[in-house]
Amino acid sequence: MKFWFGITLWKRILGMLVLGVVFGVLAGESATSVGWIGDMFIRLIRMIVVPLVFVTLVTGVIAMGDPKRLGSLGAKTLGLYMATTAVAITIGLTMAAIIEPGVGIDLAGVVPNEEVGQSSSTLEDRLLAIIPMNPIAALANANMLAIIFFALMLGAGILLTGDKAKSLAGVFEAGSEVMLKITHLVMEVAPFGVFSLISGVVGTGGIEQLFTVLPLATAFLAACLLHVAITHGFIMKFVLKLPVLRFFQGIRGAQLVAFSTSTSSGTLPVTIAAAEDNLGVKTPVAASVLPLGSTINMDGSGIYVGILAVFSAQIFGIPLGLTEYLLIAFAATLVSIGTAAVPSASLFLLAAVLGVLDIDAAQTAIIVGFVFPFDRPLDMIRTVVNVTGDLSVSTAVAKWENEFDEEVFRAPPAE
Repeated sequence: MKFWFGITLWKRILGMLVLGVVFGVLAGESATSVGWIGDMFIRLIRMIVVPLVFVTLVTGVIAMGDPKRLGSLGAKTLGLYMATTAVAITIGLTMAAIIEPGVGIDLAGVVPNEEVGQSSSTLEDRLLAIIPMNPIAALANANMLAIIFFALMLGAGILLTGDKAKSLAGVFEAGSEVMLKITHLVMEVAPFGVFSLISGVVGTGGIEQLFTVLPLATAFLAACLLHVAITHGFIMKFVLKLPVLRFFQGIRGAQLVAFSTSTSSGTLPVTIAAAEDNLGVKTPVAASVLPLGSTINMDGSGIYVGILAVFSAQIFGIPLGLTEYLLIAFAATLVSIGTAAVPSASLFLLAAVLGVLDIDAAQTAIIVGFVFPFDRPLDMIRTVVNVTGDLSVSTAVAKWENEFDEEVFRAPPAE
């Protein structure tokens, strides 16, 4: 036990991830027999997400000391999230145009996925849904945007009340500390959960399936690597004047968990811990920027949907000019914001992007039917991109808002 806990957490996670791949290859579909361990880990993560986000976000607002700071923080956060998403989609479209993943692909025999379709909710409905009619119901249903809105309002209300609300503020501050301790306890299960989840993916053919669409996978992987290295590397080195390597060292644990779980919201407790413990992002920013990012910042999904749109156009012989690329970029940006932070969600919003190219529902169903069998490995990668973007933006906002401890950032990672 002493030997096990003497190894830093990210190394334990990485080691079990490698062992999971080996076990999945050797055991094949029998690897699913240990799937209950991964299910247990996911349930533990989901158990703490809502209370963690709620109490830490309220505490974060209280820690600001001035409700007016919410406007400044919110503007910088949303602006940077939108900017990085736009850059991500541009890189994705560029790689798709260069590699041309749809050229020469034969879709004969592909079974259409009839579940795909545009969401029935309008933009107005989505905006109204941010304001919960029943905050308790929002908490029970894990409606993250509604939870964020109510937590911000509650925190601002406590601030405006002043001394009379000090006792309530103390309750939330204590609750935040308790939830962070629980998060660290849950993370001790992460290596075993990662082993189970990865072995199941590999054992059921997830890795091999990538080779059936190598050009598409190549375009996507290249775009993801370029975005992470160039965009976030640029932000660290030239905008924030911080060491790039140190940033990536500090977030590797969160990236590994994101890779294995394929859910940004499920990784959120680990992301918050990495931001505070390894990057020096203080609670007011970590507790507000990261929950919002896990909901609206989907750079990986934007890259993926944009590339799939070009892929589809190439398959169906639709010529793409500057206007079409701009339409794809705009639609992909909006879709990435509305993508649920759960596995494979972006596939089922693909129709909204392909619609700008006049690709009908039947053709969209064929594309999804072709992509869906190997989507999980790619989904794991795009979740890593999403979480990396969340941590990059939170670091930038923290430094701009003077809620940043550079000594913590430059010190060796805590885990």
